Order: sequence, then C-alpha cells, then structure tokens
Amino acid sequence: MPEITANGITLHYDEHGPADAPPLLLIMGFGAQMTMWPIELVEALVGHGFRVIRHDNRDIGLSHKFDGVKAPGVVRHALMRKIGLRPRVPYTLADMADDSAGLLDALGIDSAHIVGGSMGGMIAQHLAARHPGKTRSLTSVFSTTGAARLPPSQREAMAMLVKRPASLDEEVLVAHGITVARTIGSPGFPAPEDRLRERVRALVRRSVYQQGPIRQMAAIVADGDRTRMLEQISAPTLVLHGEDDPLIPVAHGHATAAAIPGATIQTIPGWGHDLPLELVDQLAQAIADHARAASVTRD
Repeated sequence: MPEITANGITLHYDEHGPADAPPLLLIMGFGAQMTMWPIELVEALVGHGFRVIRHDNRDIGLSHKFDGVKAPGVVRHALMRKIGLRPRVPYTLADMADDSAGLLDALGIDSAHIVGGSMGGMIAQHLAARHPGKTRSLTSVFSTTGAARLPPSQREAMAMLVKRPASLDEEVLVAHGITVARTIGSPGFPAPEDRLRERVRALVRRSVYQQGPIRQMAAIVADGDRTRMLEQISAPTLVLHGEDDPLIPVAHGHATAAAIPGATIQTIPGWGHDLPLELVDQLAQAIADHARAASVTRD
C-alpha cells in the first residue's frame, strides 16, 4: 500500500480508477481505518467515472501514530469546558482536515469531491471551510454540526463505541468488533454473520491501535459546535443520513443541511451508522449525481 508525506506526517492511502478521472476523496470516521469504506462502494464510484482515494487518518490504521502523547479524558474535558476552560489536545479536527488537503497536494490534485463519514464528515466540513478551492463538492455522511442542543446518541451505542475490548487476543477483538457493528449498525440491513466476521477479522489483522481513538475523541470534543463555520461553506453540499442511526440521530443530519447554504439532504429508512452492502448502489448513485451536478455548476 502506498504512503505519502502530507502536512508533516505519513499517511497511508490507496486509489482506484483512472488517474485522469475527477478525483473523489473518502474520509473515514472515529477510530476507523480507511478500509471501513467498503471496496464495493469504492468500485461503484469508480464505475460512475471517478478516481477514488481513501486514506487512514492520523493515529489509526497504518498512518502516523502520536505515541505517548496524552489527551484529556472525555469526562474531564467536558467538565473543563463547562467552567470555560479549553484543555489542550494533541491535535484538532482542523489539523486532520489539513492532512487531507496535504494528501491532495502531495498527489498533485488541485481539488476533489470530498466525502466524509461520521468524524470524517466533521473533518470534511473543516476541509470545505478551510480549503474552499480544494473542495469541488462536499458530501457529509451520517455526521453532525456538533451543536449541544441536538439529540444525544443512544446510550448503548456510545458506550460500545468507547468501550475497550477485554484483551488483544484476536478472537476477543473480533467478537468485540462484531458487537460494536451490531450495536451501531443498520436495523433495516443487518449484515450476515459470516460476512461481518470476515470483515472485522480483516480489520483486526490489518491494524489494532487503542491509543489513537482516545486522541481522536479529544479532537471531536474540543471542536464543539461547528454551526457558524458551516454557514461559511460555499461548496455544493449533500447530506446523507440514516433515519435509524443510533449513534448520530438523523436530527444531526437535518441540522447540518440547514446550516450549510444551499445544502440538500437525503435520508434512508432502516439505515444506521454503517455502510451496508445493500445500500452501496444507492449511496454511490447519490454521491455521483451530486458530484456531477456540482461539476456542471463549477464549470
């Protein structure tokens, strides 16, 4: 797998499709490796005529790790913010957006269609706001504005997301990953057990790094409410969100679309906080149609 230096760190990435096709960058979410974007979705987007690029965010997968750098815990962080203090964090979501911008620069890509899922959607929002010239279009997938007034995650979903497995034994890690996937996944599109187990095992064998998500969570908490920033985004924006997302409820998607000028939203019944293979064609079509329409407007 290729790696590249971007924004002063090493990022692992891959790309699919013709080098001269319109570039489309996929940014994955909290604690998730780039391979959480299903290869079936990548291939579907290539089939729609795009050069698709994925990368591991900093502190996860095979990209640069900030070993030994401490981050404030979520509870301490929240308490400090309540009394008006801003605890120091190892890095911010804006830094992660600059990673993605740096990746495009390193690949010689002036601008791209940007698609981000969950925390990756937050990063994509920062990318569109900080680097408007690099953003041909924005698609924010099951993400949020970060506004405190929005409905919280279901307790079980958030608890599973931050819970550590009992050990680093492969079978324990696989069982834990399956439980997480079932807890936050799509009630309308449950993955077959064998397929889910195979996918989780592949992720475990590719990389396990428990410290990275602690720092990534600190970056999320520190970011706070992005509503005012979203009001400055000029890129054509599509919001995709599941109507049955237990981790980031659909109201967050509606708030995101309402905050970004001219944004549109598509919601899907039965869709949770994952990327079911049953929805690949529908999601790829929505992303491709949006990107093509944005290209016409841009040109």
